[in-house]
Amino acid sequence: MKVGLTGGIASGKSTVSKYLKELGAVIIDADKIAHSLMEPKKILWKRVVKEFGKEILLSNGTIDRKKLGGIIFNDSKAKKRLDKTTHPIIIAKIEEEMERLSKENDILIVDVPLLIEIDMIDFFDEVWLVYVDKDVQIKRLMTRDQIDYQKAIAKINSQMPLIKKKEYADRIINNNGTEEELKFEVIRVWQKISDIESEFK
Repeated sequence: MKVGLTGGIASGKSTVSKYLKELGAVIIDADKIAHSLMEPKKILWKRVVKEFGKEILLSNGTIDRKKLGGIIFNDSKAKKRLDKTTHPIIIAKIEEEMERLSKENDILIVDVPLLIEIDMIDFFDEVWLVYVDKDVQIKRLMTRDQIDYQKAIAKINSQMPLIKKKEYADRIINNNGTEEELKFEVIRVWQKISDIESEFK
């Protein structure tokens, strides 16, 4: 079974991914794949630098993510250019990893923050959404990033709302409570899916 795990900024998806790994899940992390492809002289690095110029580079040759993030956050056309440049390559690499790891593992969890936005739903047997109410999301983002309310709202509003993502999810992992409650919820979902998978062996 291939599971797509997604969420939103400050929803707790990384924590869920960590708990799943502790339970023995095999995780493919889309962000890690993207970061590795963005290392100096790698394919994505070359394409992004070609698209946005050498002014986005730090002195050591790595891409200044903060600077690039600032460019695309304030310019929707620049964001589309970045997405068009990077997404097909990242998706192809995720597919490659899924193909490789699915041969040896009954359940594969693929952690993709923009799973719905980049139209990867059909890659998976199930989509799991880590969900939080917007007011909780705002508070957690303000605390995590040490930013004010307006900046938190702007960041959250730049993404697809979690309430909208719910429409695409097969399972909802609710993270409105404590970390302990979240861990219990992850264990419950993992056990359920493991039992289902065992039945088909």
